[in-house]
Amino acid sequence: MSKGLKTTLIIIAVIAVIFLPLIGSYNSMIGQEQKVNAASSNIDTQLQRRSDLIPNLVQTVKGYAAQERTIFTDIANARARLSGAQNVTDKANADAELSGALSRLLVVVERYPDLKSNQNFRDLQVALEGTENRIAIARQDYNNVVTSYNTTIRRFPNSIISGIFRFEQKPYYKASEGAKEVPKVDFTQ
Repeated sequence: MSKGLKTTLIIIAVIAVIFLPLIGSYNSMIGQEQKVNAASSNIDTQLQRRSDLIPNLVQTVKGYAAQERTIFTDIANARARLSGAQNVTDKANADAELSGALSRLLVVVERYPDLKSNQNFRDLQVALEGTENRIAIARQDYNNVVTSYNTTIRRFPNSIISGIFRFEQKPYYKASEGAKEVPKVDFTQ
């Protein structure tokens, strides 16, 4: 074997040793980023499902509790904010606002025993509870894949690759500050 061929093979081997792991790391980051995007879409799907159930629930309650207009307005406003949310933080804040309004609506339901025994209302309430569980699982799944992705892009040597290709950390799905407080319900109005 000639000296030039040996040198060429050594150079090719060194390049392969350097670049193959980089390519593998890059592809791994792309795969994890796609998992984050998919998990975010799963949250959106469940939030939309809940948003679609709410008008039916509100209409059923309206027939029994017409004087509770502020709650219905709060729910409509929160749904509008949720559908207009552009990023994870805005979605989390709007989601918390909508959850609070729904909690107040369900407190109102307690005042109407006939409504609680209405089959349509009970069916809607069960569907809403199931959706709330799906939302909680989707949020947890999202945060798990974000943790994995953020850890991957910050570890060395991946941090170099993520810097070169501009992989940025993804935000966690967090409840808004107001969601930590118990909503105040005033029955004296």
